[in-house]
Amino acid sequence: MFRSVFREVHVYRSLREEIAVAAARMIAEDGIDYSTAKRKAVKQLLGTSALPRGELLPDNGEIEEEVREYQALFMGETQPARLRHLRELAVKVLAWLAPFDPYLTGPVWTGTAGEHTDIAIQCFTDSSKDVEIFLLNAGVEYEVGERPDFRGRGTVEALYFMRDKEGVMVCIYPPEALRGALRANSDGRTDRGNAQALKRLLAATEVAANQKGEE
Repeated sequence: MFRSVFREVHVYRSLREEIAVAAARMIAEDGIDYSTAKRKAVKQLLGTSALPRGELLPDNGEIEEEVREYQALFMGETQPARLRHLRELAVKVLAWLAPFDPYLTGPVWTGTAGEHTDIAIQCFTDSSKDVEIFLLNAGVEYEVGERPDFRGRGTVEALYFMRDKEGVMVCIYPPEALRGALRANSDGRTDRGNAQALKRLLAATEVAANQKGEE
């Protein structure tokens, strides 16, 4: 009985890790989102588009760690510079969107951004129309879409445009959605940060890179 249970747990763990690795590779190479990557990885490994039960499906944290490992192994010469470029541009975009209380989120914030990653920003403002008028007045062409609400409440409006040849996605939330959104996760990290937080992150990364170069 014990051996049977151990074998079943081992199979679950191995398959869960395989799904995480496959999804991470797709995210790192193609820049697709986590949800799509999970589904494609499951279909690739199991031949079905239906997601398996909970214990077989890796969470985003597990996949993110695999993305970091993949980038360190296969993109170590290019990914850090790409990430720095996107973060420096994000600082400018956040300053530009300052009237709408913008926060950087997604791979550019967490540090797993790659060649095809867009800059993901969440604005906490009373009216999405104000943001659209702001873009129009600035002569910025944009498209309107939807993205999942990070609070698990359906979807929110998203605006897509280009800035200095990079894609930018701005999701619009009401001001009250920011309550609790800056709490640290179990690993001590937050899911988003404003311009000041991003500048601190850039400075800390620069110090770490210099220290590594001196070793």
